[in-house]
Amino acid sequence: MKAHLIFATLLLAATSYASTGSPFYGDPPDGCHPWCVHDWNRPQPPRVEPGPAKPCPPPAGAVVLCDGTDATLQANWESDKDGSPTKWIIRDGAMECVPKSGYIRTKGKFGDCRLHVEWAAPTKVEGESQGRGNSGIFLLGVEIQVLDNYNNPTYADGSACSIYGVAPPLANALRPPGEFQQIDITFRSPIYKDGQCLDPGYVTVYCNGVLVQDKTQLEGPSGHRGRSKPGPLPESGPLRLQDHGNPVRFRNIWCQPLPPRKPETGIHGAFSVEETTAMRKKLAAAIRDDAAKMPANSLDQMLRFAESLVYEKDEPTFQKVEQMFAQYVAGVKQLSADQLTGKKDEVKLMFRIFQYLAKFNIVPAGFAPKADLDRIVKAHGWDKEKK
Repeated sequence: MKAHLIFATLLLAATSYASTGSPFYGDPPDGCHPWCVHDWNRPQPPRVEPGPAKPCPPPAGAVVLCDGTDATLQANWESDKDGSPTKWIIRDGAMECVPKSGYIRTKGKFGDCRLHVEWAAPTKVEGESQGRGNSGIFLLGVEIQVLDNYNNPTYADGSACSIYGVAPPLANALRPPGEFQQIDITFRSPIYKDGQCLDPGYVTVYCNGVLVQDKTQLEGPSGHRGRSKPGPLPESGPLRLQDHGNPVRFRNIWCQPLPPRKPETGIHGAFSVEETTAMRKKLAAAIRDDAAKMPANSLDQMLRFAESLVYEKDEPTFQKVEQMFAQYVAGVKQLSADQLTGKKDEVKLMFRIFQYLAKFNIVPAGFAPKADLDRIVKAHGWDKEKK
């Protein structure tokens, strides 16, 4: 097929990459992690129907942080930004996030603990994936995800009750939006001595009575897009709740401090190097097979082949991707000023993808198609525009 016909096919093909933002997004696989951070290729947690809700009053000795009254809101919570009074509100016996008011934190500090939280997403369903009923429960920098993904798929390590960006839940046991989810967390910090890790720590989580994290090993503070780095956590700190722009409600929050423990063994952790290599090879092959079924020389196919290189640097696939990228950029160069303006969003998307691939050495620093597209984007000042 001639270059200009291939380019026309690329431009006309509908692509899901801009809408999902899934490939070329989070940190790529490494020696002990076969998946990218926030990887849509990672298997989804299976659906498990929870049993009926039962009251869960705080046990003796627990610190009651939210009982649905304004008194506990004002006594126990403050703005995470500057310690000022929180702008979150009490509505119908629950503490409700006021969008754009910011994260909140407890005035008290906690370390190893058993934590009970009940939360509910808005009854009115709006948004999808991470834009629906999103918040988070943070303990010493580790986030247990709060998200309405009842009939709402998202990347697995961002599902409700995931260790965000690290470990998907074993199951999706959510009740429908508007109903309260009962979350029970046992949090055990890493144990370090003289800079050496004696025990990496773990988190166990039950959602509506269903085990969803089973002594999941900690890998340090969790975060968005970036790989967690193992290391010690603070001895104690405030419990934080996230404002992600959704009016998520919380009630019946209590925390039971746990005594110190001796280092443990036998906790399931990261994959071995051998397991990771085998898994990445399998993932790359599946993605290449998927790409081969797509319309020939389409934008979807080009990007899917490129995505496979994130998992395995296969030379024949790299050569195919390099040729397709070169043809794409050649076509961009042939566009008139008006045509190029009309393709601005697509060209900016490709620019960001090239940046990702170069950042993680999936394409070489001197990759010619990237250099050509860089010049085009920078000449128009599009590299300085927000995403």
